[in-house]
Amino acid sequence: MGSNNYREIWQYAMNQVYENYKNKGQETEFQLWFNMQYVEDSQNTIIVSVPSEFMWQSMLKKGNIKEVTGKIEELTGQKNIELSYIIKETETVPEKEKKTIVKSEIKQKISNENEKQQTEITPAFPIKKPKHPQLREDFIFDTFVQGENNNFAYNAALAVAKEPGKLERYNPILLYGGSGLGKTHLMQSIGNFIYTNNPESLKISYTSAESFTNEFTASLSSKNIDQFKLKYRNLDILLLDDIHFLQGKKATQEELFYTFNALRDKNKQMIFTCDRPIKELKDFWDRIQNRLSSGVCIDLQPPNYETRRAILQKKLELQGKKIPDDVIDYIAKNIETNVRDLESALNKMIGYSEIIQKPLTVEIAQEQLRDIFNTPVSGTISIETIQKITAEFCNVSVSDIKNPKRDKKFVIPRQIAIYICRELTEYSFTEIGREFGGRDHSTIMHAYDKIDSQIKTDSTLNAKIQLLIRQIKDYKK
Repeated sequence: MGSNNYREIWQYAMNQVYENYKNKGQETEFQLWFNMQYVEDSQNTIIVSVPSEFMWQSMLKKGNIKEVTGKIEELTGQKNIELSYIIKETETVPEKEKKTIVKSEIKQKISNENEKQQTEITPAFPIKKPKHPQLREDFIFDTFVQGENNNFAYNAALAVAKEPGKLERYNPILLYGGSGLGKTHLMQSIGNFIYTNNPESLKISYTSAESFTNEFTASLSSKNIDQFKLKYRNLDILLLDDIHFLQGKKATQEELFYTFNALRDKNKQMIFTCDRPIKELKDFWDRIQNRLSSGVCIDLQPPNYETRRAILQKKLELQGKKIPDDVIDYIAKNIETNVRDLESALNKMIGYSEIIQKPLTVEIAQEQLRDIFNTPVSGTISIETIQKITAEFCNVSVSDIKNPKRDKKFVIPRQIAIYICRELTEYSFTEIGREFGGRDHSTIMHAYDKIDSQIKTDSTLNAKIQLLIRQIKDYKK
């Protein structure tokens, strides 16, 4: 089944097409020749149901399919969106009546039953603008906690979000710093703010440098490089995450260089993130470094105690949870690294409290969080170790985790192992995919995102994963 990422975008696009026809007095034309219903989607393909093969071919010849895909591409900033179809007749129509409809087409009066059926696809108004398919809904300015370490970054990001492309000194913005300091949160907050607060359909694309590279490479292999260029060089907003991944990738760097120039010439906004100052990147073209340094480069530092405490309180507020103040204080004082580690410790405490069903104390926190306070260097943990410990923990074999078995008892341990690999090591999604049966990077990303999303609402799962992480870390000691 598809991920349904485009369900709301589909409805929103159909609404806009309907409005265009309505304003021209062609509501009946819309009702008859846009007779399709969303079913599911996968990557860049949306599957719809239509009453018949004849209806699909007719809509195709009239250009209606292209009109809808064009509107979706306009809303999302994505190119090469395709519609696929299945036949799903909602009622039996006599063969004689079918032939009559085919011959007369729109000129024939639509029967009351058919008109009732067509009315069902008429969009309802008003409709809330759907979420952007590439942006996390919780990555907004309201959920970002300001502190001395990130005030400049926050205010610069907000200024750009309010006037994208109009502040020359803030184009591009490069946010750099260690993992878990809020770079991606701020970047996506810019995208969400622009997407939500601009009535016009701006083309916004958020992608990681790894995905950008893989997409570029695939376009070369399939000889669709022109479509790739058309997609990225016609954006209004480019959000490119983790550009340090491009080190040593000369061809991708060159393509980014020309993409940068094309967007800059049209005053389009660009935001980049990196794990270090741009000048410290190795095997990176000077002219790319110069372009990325031409705007504002902002260093995000680890949060101080006051900010760490505010972050923990904000996380609790968003989750609707409570833990004792002295436990919050203990976490804030002992975890000085980044927001991700703070959140991990907090979630572990919440999960422990809900499983054990007893009040938390500082003593309990000291015992349960000692592995987090003494985290080993991530480079000492191998993917093989993670696979081995996860397999034993979940009572399956390592080969079961690597093989393409779709049974639930194998899929969940595999997704958990992938999630932990990404959390505890510096391997990319592509590299992790190679160690899990040669899976595509997008499959690995989906597995990671699924577990990352589930542990935010399933405290039991989060507690189990934290226990497993502790066993993996202890294994290396």
